[in-house]
This record gives sequence, C-alpha cells and structure tokens, in this order.
Amino acid sequence: MKRAVVVGAVAAAALSLPAAAFAHAALLSTTPSASVVVDSSPPQVALVYSEAVEPRFAIVSVTDAAAHPQTAGPPHRSPANADELDVPLKHLRQGWYLVVWRVISVDGHPVRGAFTFAVGPNEGPAPQFKIPSLSETAATPQLVTARWIVFLSLMAAIGIFVLRIAVVRPLHGAPRALTVAFWVALALALVAVPVYTLLATAQFALRSFWSLGALVPLMRTSAFGRGYLDLELLLALFAVAAGVALWVDRPDRERRSVAELLALCGAALAAGAVLLVPGTAGHAAQTAPRPLALALDWLHLLAGSLWVGGLIGLLVLWRSLPATRRLAGLIVCVPRFSNLAFTSVIVLFGTGVGASILHLPTLASLWQTSYGQAIIGKASLLGCAILVASGNLLRTVPALRGPEPPMSAAVLLRRLVSVEVLLVAAAIAVAAVLSSLPPPPKALASIGAASAHTGPGPVRQVLNEHGYRLEFHVTPNRAAAPNEFAVRIDHGGRPVGGADVTATVTMLDMEMQQQSYKLSEASPGLYEHSAPALVMVGHWGLSFAIAPQSGTPFTVLLVDRANG
Repeated sequence: MKRAVVVGAVAAAALSLPAAAFAHAALLSTTPSASVVVDSSPPQVALVYSEAVEPRFAIVSVTDAAAHPQTAGPPHRSPANADELDVPLKHLRQGWYLVVWRVISVDGHPVRGAFTFAVGPNEGPAPQFKIPSLSETAATPQLVTARWIVFLSLMAAIGIFVLRIAVVRPLHGAPRALTVAFWVALALALVAVPVYTLLATAQFALRSFWSLGALVPLMRTSAFGRGYLDLELLLALFAVAAGVALWVDRPDRERRSVAELLALCGAALAAGAVLLVPGTAGHAAQTAPRPLALALDWLHLLAGSLWVGGLIGLLVLWRSLPATRRLAGLIVCVPRFSNLAFTSVIVLFGTGVGASILHLPTLASLWQTSYGQAIIGKASLLGCAILVASGNLLRTVPALRGPEPPMSAAVLLRRLVSVEVLLVAAAIAVAAVLSSLPPPPKALASIGAASAHTGPGPVRQVLNEHGYRLEFHVTPNRAAAPNEFAVRIDHGGRPVGGADVTATVTMLDMEMQQQSYKLSEASPGLYEHSAPALVMVGHWGLSFAIAPQSGTPFTVLLVDRANG
C-alpha cells in the first residue's frame, strides 16, 4: 500500500511539471503583417510556419470586403525557406482584405487561422468580414472508426501470432485455428491501413473519398501519409516473415531448430517495426525528448498487442478445442498466458503514465482538456479490464492448476475473457480518439491559475485584484476579426494613469506562438489596443501584465472562448 502511494505521488508530481513539446504548424509571421496598412498592392501573401507544411494540402484564400477572391494562383513553397508558403495575388485596390488559411501539421492535425491587412493610403475603416468556420478536427467519426480498426486488427494479429508461436506451442494439433485467426486479423489490417490513409488524405485535400484519381497521388505527399503507407509495407513484410515462421515451426519438437529460431527472429523484428511506425507518424515523434516518447509509445503498443491479441486467441482456442480436450488444453495454455498478460499489463500501465507525463503540461490538464479527458476514459476502461482480469488470475488460474480442475472454471474463463476483450477493444477505440486530438500546449504550464472564464461573445469582466478595480473588455471577441482589448484601472474610486499594461494572447487548445501587445492609455485609467489576435476559434489565455507607476506589478489571467 505504501509503495502504491509513493508511486502515485511521484506520478502526480511529475504531471505537475511542464512537459516539452514541439509545436503544431503555428503561423509565426506573415507578409503583409496582420492588421497593418501597406502603401501599395503586395505581389503575394507570405506565410511562415513553425514547420514545413505540404502546399498541396494548404488552402489560403484572400478576399476583399465583398468576398471576391484575390489570389492569382495556388500556394507554393518558397524556394528560400521550406517553412514558408507564398500565395500570388492579383493587383489589390485600396481597402481591407481577409486572409483565411488552413494547413496540415506533420502529425496529421489540421490547423486554421485568419488575419486582415489593408492597402492604403485611403483604406477606410476595417469592415466586419464574414469569417468561415475556423474549427476543424482529425477526430471525425469516419477517421476515428478507421483508425480504431487499424490499431485493433494489427495489434490483434501480433498478439495472436505470439500466442500461437510461443504460448500454445506445447498444445499439439490445436494451433491451426489460431493460425487462421492470425491471418484474418492481418488481412483486415492490410486492408484497413490504405483505406484509413485514403480517408485522411481526402480530409486533408477537402475532397470526396471516391476521388481516387486525385487522392492516390497525394497519399505520400504528407509525412503522415508516408508513415502509414510505410506501415502497409512493413505489415506485408511481417506477413511474409510470420508466414515463414509458421511454416517452419514444428510444435511436436521440444527444441526449435536453427531455421525456426532465425524465422522467429525475423518475424519479431518485423512486428517490432510495425509497432514503431504509429509513433513516428503521430504525437510521439513531435514530443521531446523524442527517443523517450517513441520508446514509450512502442512499448505501450507492444504490451497492448500481447494482451488484446492473447485474449482474442484464448477465445479462439476455447471455441476450436473439442469438448473432450478443452479443459486439458486450457490447463496447459492459460497459466502460461497469465504470466505474459500480467507482465504486459504492468508495462502498459507504466508506459501510459510515462507518456501522459510527457504529453500533459500540467496535472490539471488531465481533466481540463479534451486530450486529458480521453486519457481518463482510456485509463478507466483499462482499469475495468484489469479488474476483470484479476478474476481470472485469482479464481480461474488457481482452479485450472488444481488437482481436479472443474469444467466450470473453463466456462468462467470464457465469460471473463469475453468481457475483457470488449473492454480492451473499447479502450483502443478511445485511444484512436486520443491519437486524433492535439495534445494540450505547454503554455498551460506557464500561464497559471485563471481569475475568470469569459466568452463566447463580447467580454465585460470586473475583477478586484491587489487593491485595484479592473474592468476588462474584449469586443467583439470573434476569431479572425479586429478585436478591441481594453482595461480600465481604478484605485480607491480614482482612475490609475501612467501604468504599463501588456496583453499576452496564448492559444490553449493547441501549440501556437504567443502574441503580446502593449495597451495605450486612451484616457485616464483606460488602456486599449486593437488587433486580430484571436486567429482561430477556441480557448485563449488572455494574460494582462499591469505595472502601476507607484505599486507592485501583477498579472491577471482570463481564459476566454472566441467563436467565429
């Protein structure tokens, strides 16, 4: 009990520390800059991102106040900077223009944003542009379902193969049904991977899934697509290696031959490579330290594969054995698999905690973010599966090891394993959702506790902090629109002039660059600044650093929600 408390305390302490993560495709700078007025028509709009994005999946629109398009061609990569997209423009007249962009991050997450600029000198007041939807997710029902089938089938195939080649080997003549189950699971994975890659490519390109002629050439243009097509090749290699291992395997011999050992090593290496690819094409490859994140992801998938594949294999074994041999077969196999499953569960739990520490910047983000809530859902399902598994460990396995095992032990085993399979399969479905969500940004670890939650809609929030009365305004509090940020500061009923007020805007739903603006004193005690700082729909941290002329500086944080 004391050891469990210590482990829990260490995990909680580690989660409370900030984690390092690489950014998604955040927009770092633009030319023209956001909300500026340029003297003449620019030849192009240049967008510099935090990583190299694929131009063929990028969508950039430039429109005037009447929503007329002003681009002269599609986005293309700058020859001078791989992280820059350039969009050629028509000749722009004087006035305001809206730029709406959407790109795909390296790990497959779509990111959107918008900003405005003007062509002077007589640009006039900024209009209220009609902003298209800026919210988008990779966690659509179609993609999550396809991703779940990919993970479940390939994990089941690897787990069933291990059960067949190692755990059930002493059971002469019985492994044939397991061999069939292995090939069925592997065939499903070989079909599901390209279908999932095609579905993801269709969403990236905003095309119909059935536009095969246009989509197939694009499947390898993204790092995400290349990763999953490489996964398909490795699955095919694993199929060949596993086929050779099963062909040369002779269960009737107690010791394996050199050919059997070599074939088994080849199949094991191929399976290990298969389990490495999802991490290289997902969150693990974008998280620092990258080697540790990839190792934890690989071990997590390996442990899960041995567990879920072994459970499915046990059900197949139970069904395939004749009634007269069923109990004798389970007596041989269940205790052997029980040891493997127990080790797998320990590794699964440890790597899950380790990955959560790397991906979650704070302990609170475990329940305050969608990513953290998905982790809680996955852990809850796995916890229930472990409870069910403990029933087998404490009742079924001892009964099967007894001098006269009852047939009721085999029936109980089948029922508990069936429930266990359903729970683990559900946990893999939640994991498919989890891997489709962007991890919370590390900025959550640095912004501190919020004084208030505001939005959606115009913000008017009154707070009393450090002896000052503070009245905050954000109008209209809309994404991609020029927003007016204002703070009125009073002390003892009198306005506080001459203060230094800086607003820092931080995206809280994904990793993006912070933006800071100094508010000017428009009238005694009233500080204002207008900027299109909220570039996309979602939650924003609005941090106001206030330094009065005669007083202690302090900071107030608002967590705001901006809509389109």
